Amino acid sequence: MALHVEMHAQRFAKISTSCCRRSVSTASSNSLPLSGIRVLEMGQLIAGPFAGQLLGQFGAQVIKVEPPNVGDPLRVWRELDVDGTSPWFRSIARNKKSVAIDLRKPEGREIVKQLAIKSDVLLENFKPGTLEKWSLGPESLHPHNPDLIFTRVSGYGQTGPWAPRPGYASVCEAESGFRYINGFPDPASGGLSGPPVRPNISLGDSIAGLHAAFGTVLALLARRNKADRGEAGGQTVDVSIVESMLNLMEGIIPEYDRKGKIRGPSGSSVTGIVPTNAYPCRPADDSATAPATYIVIGANGDTIYNRLMHAIGREDLTGPAYLQNHHRVARQTEIEDAISAWTRAHTAEEVLDAMTRAGVPVGRVVNVKDIVEAEQLKARGAIEEVWVDGPKEKGGDAEAGWSVKMQGSFPLLEGCDTKTRWAGPDLGYHTEEVLMSDLGMSQEEVQRLKASQIIG
Repeated sequence: MALHVEMHAQRFAKISTSCCRRSVSTASSNSLPLSGIRVLEMGQLIAGPFAGQLLGQFGAQVIKVEPPNVGDPLRVWRELDVDGTSPWFRSIARNKKSVAIDLRKPEGREIVKQLAIKSDVLLENFKPGTLEKWSLGPESLHPHNPDLIFTRVSGYGQTGPWAPRPGYASVCEAESGFRYINGFPDPASGGLSGPPVRPNISLGDSIAGLHAAFGTVLALLARRNKADRGEAGGQTVDVSIVESMLNLMEGIIPEYDRKGKIRGPSGSSVTGIVPTNAYPCRPADDSATAPATYIVIGANGDTIYNRLMHAIGREDLTGPAYLQNHHRVARQTEIEDAISAWTRAHTAEEVLDAMTRAGVPVGRVVNVKDIVEAEQLKARGAIEEVWVDGPKEKGGDAEAGWSVKMQGSFPLLEGCDTKTRWAGPDLGYHTEEVLMSDLGMSQEEVQRLKASQIIG
């Protein structure tokens, strides 16, 4: 055990707090802060794989286990590319190695067990109890690898009366209270007027993935500290989607506890902060069919508010009666109407120019085309061009491949380059490589497993 702990102590000495700029494109993955960390990703769809993506971008070796023939369902979600694979999957599975293993078969589970024993982190987002059913939970694996970290993502956590429930992001966003405050208020009750408005992304999954990646790094640091004391460092990182969303809810709970306030929906503004809202602008071409355009202005700082009122010619809405935020909250309708009247008379670009000159925070409500073309994001290298090799059955011919744009990885860390090394691979692309190099299997053994349909 002491030797085992010492080896991990040396390994985790590689984890550094040094950070990196994207411009150093020649940097190797060995310079990244999670270099030397092996993650066995057993999750599917979004929450677990997003955590794996983040860990992989910062240097971890991520081995993704997928069922043969079908793979992660995300491979065929939403838009499909020329090869029938989702570009979204190419993004979320970037830098990962795909290993196709049939977990329904005992020999498949034994292979995964051997990979887990050689890993630092096992990342999964199955229904609680699934790993235990397969004899792949902490009680089964910690005797063989006491330092193994289990990062487990589920709807409601591994314990509690709701733990067995299936928990998708949508329902967990609702149970966290997030959905209730997103929509337009009913004037009579202050509650929702109609159904809540959901973001057109799986927000809860991505927030849980962020928490899972953060929790994993904390567990790795804790394991290094335990190794210094001669202790085994394995532990469970228990991530709940509903609790991850709860982490975003700011002062809602203490406000309710101390003041009895139940915060409701507020449309495009924020309750108790004035002015910050989305305001309508005049279409640039003035045609009857031109889509509505909006711009967001955040002027809730006291001096910023004064600059805004001067910029729109409403100095009459300044002075002692509008001095601080709580004064302005009492006059919200008057203030919002004045801003809207001014923005309606100007195009979004005119509003943007005027607010920027006045030093007032302002932003256009843009679509993805605008994002890809944004000069700031281009200057920061925030959008990457990642190459996808041609189909594996054609030998992965680069000439038959294509590039796909995807968002980069953030935050930027000084001193290392987190540029994507490869796009999400074809299903089972790395099966032979991983089983032969990591588990020492022979070519003949791999072929036998293939013939038995245990691997793909």
